[in-house]
This record gives sequence, C-alpha cells and structure tokens, in this order.
Amino acid sequence: MALLQISEPGQSPEPHQRKLAVGIDLGTTNSLVASMREAKAQTLPDVDGNHLLPSVVRYLDVEGRSSVEVGQVARDAIFDDPQNTVSSVKRLMGRGVSDVKTLGDCLPYEFIQSETDMPYIRTICGDKSPVEVSSEILKVLASRAKETLGGDISGAVITVPAYFDEAQRQATKDAAKLAGLHVYRLLNEPTAAAVAYGLDKGVEGVHAIYDLGGGTFDISILRMNKGVFEVLSTGGDSALGGDDFDHAIASWILEQAGQECVGSSVARQLMEIARGIKEQLTTSDSVDIDVSTNCFSWQGVITKDTFNELVDPLIAKTVRACKRALRDAGLSADEIDDVVMVGGSTRVPRVREKTADFFGATPLCDIDPDKVVAVGASIQADVLAGNKPDDEMVLLDVIPLSLGIETMGGLMEKIIHRNTTIPVTRAQEFTTFKDGQTALAVQVLQGERELVSDCRSLARFELRGIPPMVAGAARIRVTYQVDADGLLSVSAKELTSDVESSVQVKPSYGLSDNEVTRMLKDSFEFATGDKDARALAEERVEAERQLEALRGALAENGNVLLSERECENLHNLMETLTIAKQGSDAIVIRKAIDELNSTSGVFAARRMDQSIHKALSGQSIDSLGDEE
Repeated sequence: MALLQISEPGQSPEPHQRKLAVGIDLGTTNSLVASMREAKAQTLPDVDGNHLLPSVVRYLDVEGRSSVEVGQVARDAIFDDPQNTVSSVKRLMGRGVSDVKTLGDCLPYEFIQSETDMPYIRTICGDKSPVEVSSEILKVLASRAKETLGGDISGAVITVPAYFDEAQRQATKDAAKLAGLHVYRLLNEPTAAAVAYGLDKGVEGVHAIYDLGGGTFDISILRMNKGVFEVLSTGGDSALGGDDFDHAIASWILEQAGQECVGSSVARQLMEIARGIKEQLTTSDSVDIDVSTNCFSWQGVITKDTFNELVDPLIAKTVRACKRALRDAGLSADEIDDVVMVGGSTRVPRVREKTADFFGATPLCDIDPDKVVAVGASIQADVLAGNKPDDEMVLLDVIPLSLGIETMGGLMEKIIHRNTTIPVTRAQEFTTFKDGQTALAVQVLQGERELVSDCRSLARFELRGIPPMVAGAARIRVTYQVDADGLLSVSAKELTSDVESSVQVKPSYGLSDNEVTRMLKDSFEFATGDKDARALAEERVEAERQLEALRGALAENGNVLLSERECENLHNLMETLTIAKQGSDAIVIRKAIDELNSTSGVFAARRMDQSIHKALSGQSIDSLGDEE
C-alpha cells in the first residue's frame, strides 16, 4: 500500500514538497517572471543578471531552417529587420487590423487578414498571430524560471490589464497554453500590484492602483475588508501607454523636420530614438536630438516643457478614467487612502505630478514599477499552488462592461452589469415570440447602450429542438457565467424539455481603440435617447406580438364568432396599429395597441367560452369531481 505524506492543517509543506509556481507580467515593452524564494517574492534574472525581458520577437531563416530570437538580441535588430521583428505585441492581442494605430498611420508590419479577424504578421518564417508571438516570450520566461528554480513549473499566474475584454483574456490564456504553461489564474495587473505592496495585509481601507505601462492604462479602486480584497470599480484604456508618449515625440520630430509619413524601418528607428529621449527627460531638463535616416536628417533640442505639452493630453485621458472609476465606486478622491504607481511609464515625472494633484496625495513608488506586478502575481501563484494553506486572502475582481443578450426588436437586455464582482453566474428566463417556434437564436453582447446596434457582439449560437408551443409558453433559461479569469460562457436551456445549447466566447478581435471608454461615455451621453429608443422598440415588439396573435385567432374562427361588422372593425384597427408601428412615436403605438386590445376583448372572451364548452361537452358534474 502506498503511503502519502501530508502536512497538518495550516502547516506549510516541506521544501521538497513545495510546488514551483511563478507570476508572469506579460508586458507591452518588457516582461518579467517572479517566484517566492526564501519566503520572499523576487523577480528572476537571466544568466546575464537582467530581470527585464524586452517583449520583442524576431523570426529568422538560417540556412533554410526557422529560428526565433527573443529579448534584447531581437530588439537590437529592430532597425535592420523591421518586417520580421515584432514588438509591442500585447497591443495586438485579441484585436483586429483596423484597431492598430502606428506612427503616421504607417503599419510597421505586413498584416494578413484572417477569417477570424485576428491580424497575422507576415514573417520570413510564415504568418504569425499575436498569440504565437506572445507564446515565444512566455516560453523564454518559463525556461528562465525552470533553470533558476531547478525544477518543472507547476503553474503560473499571468497578469492582464483590468480593461482586457474576453477576447483579449482568452488570447492571453491561449498563448500560455502554446508555451506549455498551466495557468492558475489570469490576474488583473492593478490587483497584483496591490498584493505586492502588501495592502492586503495592512489596515482596512480603500486603495487606488494607477497602472500606466507601455501599451495599456488601468485604474482600479480596491477595498480591503475582513480579509476580502474587493475591486470596487475599474477603468482605463487598453490602447494607451508609454508607446503613445514615444509616438508623440516621434511625430513632433517629423513635424519639426517637415516630414510626413515614413517607411516602417524609419518609423521604428524614430520610435526607438523617441523612447531614449523620454527616458533622458526623466532626469534632464533638455535633450539634444540628432536624427539621421535614409529619408531625412535633423538636429534640434527638446525641452522638458515641450515634452510635458506633448504628453499632457495623454495624461489627461488617464485622469478622466480615474474620475469615472471613482464615480462608479461612489467615492471621491479624498476618500482614497493610498495611491500605488505601477508600470514603467509612471517614472515620467509629469505623470506622478498630475496624479498627485488629482488624488491630493503622494503616490507610493517604493517598489520598482516595472517589477511590482510580477511580484504580486508570484505571491498569488504561491497561494494558488497550495504552498500557503493558511492564507485566507480572497481576491474579487470585476468585469469592465455589461454583458447581455439580444431580445426582439434589437434590444440589449443586460444580464450581468459592469463592475459586477467575478466570478459570477447570472440567469434570466426568456420565451418564444411565435406560435410553434422550435429554435431560438442567441446573440451575446457587451456594452452599456440599450440597442444591439450600439453594442459589441461577442458570440452567436442557436438553441434547437424546442417543442412546438404557443408563443410565450416556452421557458428558456439563459445563463451567463464569468470565471475568475474574466472569461465568459453562455448556455440556454428550455426547462420543459431540457434541450440545451451553449457557447464559450473565443477570441476573434478585441475592442477597438478607446472603445470601452467610448461605450461608457456614450451610455451617459445618450441615456435619454437610448431610453426613448428602447421604449419605441418595446412598443413595436408588443404591437407585432398582438397582430401576430390576432391574425392567427381570426383565421381560425373569426368568421364563426364574429359578425361581419365586428370582423371589419378589428381589421381596421389592426391596419391602424400596423401603420402606427412603422412610425417613431411610442405613445401613438401604445394607444393603438390599447384600442385594439379593448375591441378584441369580446372576441377573446367568446373564444374562451367556446374552448370551455368543447372541453366540458359530454361531461357530468360527478365525472369532473371523480379523481379516478
């Protein structure tokens, strides 16, 4: 009989029993891997002692054999081989070609449109998706961890921007799978940063996590209460970061040099120059610029004041997102206990200055902003691996946008509202629209507006095999389930027959630039108009339902139960309702519906009497009371 070694409840396993778990920050500019070593969360260096791995992948063809370079060696080849060297791939995760914004509207790569709208990058080694490129970065990090820790990795916590939608999260998970990593959980970057700072171990309170990385921005408002780390609200922009600061500088250089759109090679060169200028201006008041390309040459000086003017509009976007997050949480800026700065772009003094002005407090910058997310992820990975059975910390994240379903009339019926804590499961019952309906089309939507046309479609599927019933008799339960990673699955079940169908939201492409922010903004700006549009759509659906039911009833026994005059009168009112339904006045449609209902009431009563008469024909009182 095999004997298994176990530890007492609450007792940590012996070192040889510990599972090797890691936290990975898959960043736009740089990526890191961290783990718990000697009871301390640390980022893991490569053989040269470098903790940061540049998120750059180069594809090569060496004597007819495909090869891949990752990291600094790939970054060094950006100028020489721009077509095969992929950087900032995080911006492409779960997105479409049309969503990609680059310097001077010039695409840095040759994109290939796929059937799923995912952009493939043409390289010398074939067409590569952002998922495949990201997996190469994760492979290097996993290999680094295995060599450093001296064993196989049991699992990883991978961080994602809080504003990543379902497609972007699924794409990240797929990249990890390609890299051979078991994912314990996808963790929102702001939450990971809060864990790293030990806010979860501190006094109860409310914390703001300001995360400005290379390609994304997140703001999260978190509350620590009785061991539960709850995300009250989140906001941000999945296409705003330090890269945009570089774009602003590069565009300014082009403007000063009198140049417009340039080729991809020059564009990449300018972006690297701009990045260096940005880093120098962190400590200097001015920087001399000497640009020499195969297209143009230019020399000049950029001052910190000029740089501040260029980036102020970008920083203002982050402040507006902070205001919305506070409003969603029902808080004001002075109710925030701590502000944590995360992401390499928070090293820019102007960013820290504007953030301090808004929150009225000096931000926390004690931990290296590049490392803080990976450190927090490793702490959580250690817990999920079972190495800390006595750790009672609970992390509760939220979804950024409402999830719902399309109903008749092109309406968006919200099932899970934005900023709902995840994981979560919500169900709602619906019914059929027409008599004898045997199938139901389900469209899964994401957004804040009232009409389907103003929201984003995530998935479609069909529920077939519904037993034929009269309209409204079928009971169809639609269930939305969002797991701890923020991934969505939807099922529909007809309760009387147990017929069921389901779908998991798979990546196609994510939200377009600023689309999440736009959706939220539009939901406020167009609230009144959306309410009126919804009311109109609902009245049109009700009108069509009434007309459909009455047409069927008249065809069945209208000639028997109604006089010619009564029949003519009903047809006239139905015509009136049909005309009103085509208009845009919900009140007029409602009046026409009410008038038709009032007039058709007599017909309905007669049909009911006839049905009862048929049912009771030939029956006696005694037989009706006989239970046998």
